[in-house]
Amino acid sequence: MTAPTELRVSKDRKLLTVTFPGHERFELTAELLRVLSPSAEVQGHSPEQRVTVPGKRNVAILKVEPIGNYAVRISFDDLHDTGIFTWQYLHTLGHEKEERWADYLAELEERGLSRG
Repeated sequence: MTAPTELRVSKDRKLLTVTFPGHERFELTAELLRVLSPSAEVQGHSPEQRVTVPGKRNVAILKVEPIGNYAVRISFDDLHDTGIFTWQYLHTLGHEKEERWADYLAELEERGLSRG
């Protein structure tokens, strides 16, 4: 997967815009990135261990740091910073964000949790 040509955090820190070569551009909310973090803390070590993360409606991005030339570490203002977002994962999130968001909202409702 080719690296993005641009990563831009909005002034309010609530949105990450990722632009890939060929002008493929995705806007990913901080909340979506936080609740779908690729970290073991969220994803677990197997599908059965995956955690549904509630209460992140107002989470913001503190910083985005490069990890080699294949990924970034996104730090959030709730102090979560263990997710390594590869270019491939960001690209997949961009393409699947509507479906993944709907699944997340359904999981919250099923578990009696809220976005906070």
